[in-house]
This record gives sequence, structure tokens and C-alpha cells, in this order.
Amino acid sequence: MKRTGGIWRWYAAVSLVALVLMSGCAPFLPGPATTEPAPTPEVETNRDVYVPIPVSGGQELRSVADVVAKVKPSVVSISTEITTYDVFNRPWTQQAAGSGWIIREDGCIVTNSHVIEDATRVAVMLDDGRVFEAQAVYKDDWTDLAVLKIDADGLPVAAVGDSSKLRIGDPLVAIGNSLGMGISATAGIASAVGVSLAASPGQTLLDLLQTDAAINPGNSGGPLVNSAGEVVGINSIKIAQIGVEGMGYAISINQAMPVIYDLIEHGTVVRAWLGVGLYSVNASIATRYDLRVDSGVLITEVVEGSPAERAGLEPGDVIVEFATAGIRNTHDFTRAIHGLQVGNDVGIVFWRGDERMTTFARLESTPTG
Repeated sequence: MKRTGGIWRWYAAVSLVALVLMSGCAPFLPGPATTEPAPTPEVETNRDVYVPIPVSGGQELRSVADVVAKVKPSVVSISTEITTYDVFNRPWTQQAAGSGWIIREDGCIVTNSHVIEDATRVAVMLDDGRVFEAQAVYKDDWTDLAVLKIDADGLPVAAVGDSSKLRIGDPLVAIGNSLGMGISATAGIASAVGVSLAASPGQTLLDLLQTDAAINPGNSGGPLVNSAGEVVGINSIKIAQIGVEGMGYAISINQAMPVIYDLIEHGTVVRAWLGVGLYSVNASIATRYDLRVDSGVLITEVVEGSPAERAGLEPGDVIVEFATAGIRNTHDFTRAIHGLQVGNDVGIVFWRGDERMTTFARLESTPTG
């Protein structure tokens, strides 16, 4: 949970986007532009990037109680303090609560970045009742992930699973500091896997897990675990609208681990960036906007001054190939760009109206702030 005002605005913004996407609504787009094709450049191919993901390979436990008993010792409650100002510009301290889980026995704890956003003090309570103040805080707002470091050792570590093995209908348990009232658990199933949500211009969150296990304020940052008691997701988003029930989202652990690894080892994440807003193309979208192709990613926005703008890309273009990788949807695009580095020159094949065109872009690092 994030503090009053900020967290609810964050939830509302992401929830609104999620509702639009899931209702089948399409974005408003200008008519496609027509310009001469760009010359074909030398293309640097996608490279394989290996990031170790620890997988416990545990066996299914007998009950939800067994799952909770296995995971609960590694789940922590997080309390934060932030200095805010009233209408008369007088400072006062506001408190909030969230969750996290221990990923290394030397005191590394995973949570959401929005849990500790703008905090002047971050305290961590372990399952055994001990309280530590965070000595270091590293966060990546782009993925809503953060790592805290406390001065402790020999801590119980949560087993990490493989979210790619999840199937719709598999049982899941969400554990966390719900409503700031202490560690509790809720059970449900995997309602959907591989969900994509547009979170901000030029940013698409991929590989989210949807669950009907109750996720409430305070659960943010806590683990979503499978029937073997392995962490497969990090609770992050809940759809909180009238008439909408049982729709919570977690960042999949396979998507999160490379970011967590960077935060632990380097304190920051540097990733390649093109600077576009994207929407997956299907037959319905192709018909609605009179597109020549029924798969790919439709550009809905080009960020000013971005590599995409310098490459001549425009809203209404449909990317079908990126760095030699075929692109069918936003998932394909994000996987392709995550395999590249800042400074790479990439070839982009796209449709603009009735023309199949090629351009290239030199990728930059994702803007901060």
C-alpha cells in the first residue's frame, strides 16, 4: 500500500488502462501517414541475455495451510514515513504500510517501488517480530520493483519458482501485510497469464499474472506463491472499480528476476528504450483501422525527442519486425528490446498504410523521472 492520495491515484490510473484493454476498446489513432521508405541499414542482431533465476522445483504441498507455513517466515511487513505538507505549507509525517519478502539471507528484501516512494524512513518487521530500518533502498519505477537491504544475516529465504509453468486455473496464495494489520493470506487461482498492460507513454508491462486471490492495500510487494510454496509473482495491482471483482495482478517472477538481480548487484537498472506507445494488432484492430496486417504492434504514440521519432516512426505505423525478430504483439516487442543494449542500432520493418517500409534506430537508455 502506498500513502493516501498517491497510491490511489496510481491504482486508479493503471486500473483504468486495464479496464479499457480488457473491455476490448481500441485506441484513437490518426490516419496513417505516407512518406518515402528509409534506406535499409546494417542491423545488429538480437543477443541472448542470461540472468540466473533460482528455481526450487518443490513438490505440491497438501494444503493452503502448508503453503503459508512454508512461506510466511520469509514475508515481512514494511512501514514507511513520508513528510507531506498541509494547505498552509506546514510539514507533517504520514505513515503507510506494505509488504515484502526475503530473497537473500543477508538481508535483501523485494517489494514494490510504489511502497517506498518518497519515504523518509522505511522500517521492516520480520516474522519473528524483529524490526530493522532499511539501510539501503534501490528501486526501479519502470517495473514497480524495489530491493531493500537491512543489517541482518541468516534470514529465512523464500523459494523462487518458474512463472512460465503456470496454467490458468492453477492454485495461488497471496501473502502480505493486508491493510497494515499484519501478515495474512488469501487463496485463489491463476485467472490469466501473460497479461500486458500499458502503464505510461512508451511503457508496456508484460507477463503479468491475473488472480482472483484477494489483493488489498498493504499486500503490495508481497509474494504470490504456487502450491509448492514458491514465489511466482509479486503482488502489485488491483482493479478497484464498482462491478469489478477478483481482478488482481502480480509481476511475474521470471519478468522480475532480471530487474531484482540488477538492483541487488548494481543498485540500478539500465535498459534500452525506443520511445513508443504500443498496442497489439489483431484481426479486429486491423479491420477497425484498415491496416494491411492483422498482427504486429500498432504505434499509438511517439515520444518527442526519442529514438523512434528520429527514426521517422509515426502514430499509426505497425511494426512487424524489430532487430530481425518477428513481432506479432507487444509481448514479442518487449522480449526483443529486452535482449538489446543501449547504443545498439536496430532495424525496424513496419507498415504505413499500404507500404512496407524499413528504418533504423539507435536505442537509448530509458529516461528517468
